[in-house]
Amino acid sequence: MTSKNKKNNWRFKLHEIIYEADTLPGKLFDLVLLIFILASVLLVMLESVASLDEKYHTFFNVAEWVITILFTLEYFGRIIAIKKPSRYIFSFYGIIDLLSTIPKYLSLLFVGTHALVALRALRLLRIFRILKLARYVGASNRLMVALRASRAKIAVFLFFILILSIILGTVMYLVEVNEDSGFTSIPRSIYWAIVTLTTVGYGDIAPVTALGQLIASIIMILGYGIIAIPTGIVSAEFTTSALNVQTNTQNCPNCAVEKHRDNAEFCYNCGQVLNDE
Repeated sequence: MTSKNKKNNWRFKLHEIIYEADTLPGKLFDLVLLIFILASVLLVMLESVASLDEKYHTFFNVAEWVITILFTLEYFGRIIAIKKPSRYIFSFYGIIDLLSTIPKYLSLLFVGTHALVALRALRLLRIFRILKLARYVGASNRLMVALRASRAKIAVFLFFILILSIILGTVMYLVEVNEDSGFTSIPRSIYWAIVTLTTVGYGDIAPVTALGQLIASIIMILGYGIIAIPTGIVSAEFTTSALNVQTNTQNCPNCAVEKHRDNAEFCYNCGQVLNDE
């Protein structure tokens, strides 16, 4: 085997470990990475507790550096493992990986008391690591497909809710305007209608007239039915698209596209060989 073939073989094995979840090494890599992602998010939450941060600040700092270095190696490993690194760097997951890695390094550039506020903001960027979890949840692919397929219906539904809230808010303003109930303007009344329609009910504004209370009761009951509509739309699309979603994690080592058929030998996009068997 020539040195070139060895190099290509080494890159192929690295690609199988980092990008694939159907192989044993890939599953182990994903499991370890998943644990570190959860640990990192847990550190962010615990570090925000002043008493814990004061007591365990050194531990939090060392642990965060260990996790940051691990994610840095993973990031560069993903770049090295494919022939067209830009496809990963500018992809959704590539940007998320970068955003979840750089805050610790950027914090080194901000020193002194004037940068403490900026440091806290930078540290919060680490929460982006939770988005990396989506890569390891197979069902999330089907959910994303269902959401994309139902976006037009949901948009129409939200537009209808907006119109309904404007109408109901205006009606309540006309009914309650002369009462000391908080309906001082149409925008404020629309805010009340949205809060009531979504069954949130802050209670900062409430009708006092009998007619206003009757309308409010109707809106509350209507709200229960409205909340279920988006769930039904997405569920229907989820069921419809379930058979059409590829669960194969095979990722092309050349162009980085996914969604190949099971047992596919060549990439449907560029023709690259997907395995060495």
